[in-house]
Amino acid sequence: MDSQNYKEKRTQEVTQLGSEHTEYKYEYDPTLLETFENVHPQMDYWVTLNADEFSSLCPKTNQPDFGTLIINYIPNIKMVESKSLKLYLFSFLNSGEFHEDVVNKIGKDLVALMEPKYLEVIGLFYPRGNISIHPAFFYSNEEPKYKEIQKYRFLNRNLNPQRIG
Repeated sequence: MDSQNYKEKRTQEVTQLGSEHTEYKYEYDPTLLETFENVHPQMDYWVTLNADEFSSLCPKTNQPDFGTLIINYIPNIKMVESKSLKLYLFSFLNSGEFHEDVVNKIGKDLVALMEPKYLEVIGLFYPRGNISIHPAFFYSNEEPKYKEIQKYRFLNRNLNPQRIG
């Protein structure tokens, strides 16, 4: 496929990017997520997405919870479009969920959306009552090298602990 056709195809795959009217959803909505084709599926490479201003609600108190989400993945055929990810993450704003549930829900939604070779979602939530919570979700497809990455990343998750707040 030539360069011009590739660009046209790629821009047609996404609807949020470049839209003149962005609609924000205030309740959890995974249908906001969009993908585009990975033109380098034969290569392994990391994609890291940092959401530094993530917010959701505590399901018990309805107080806001703030944190950073780090999404790392090795794409396969599909990749997540970043504006759609931003809108999807924003849809957690009024969603009352525990930190661990949020991270696992996001991880599962991204796996279902992209079917990546490997994916991890790490939540670095700001302290509440002097305790910060850092849940992590790990996924790999069935290929041995990605299962090995998952095992290593899971077992060594806290070798370099992250502190925020």
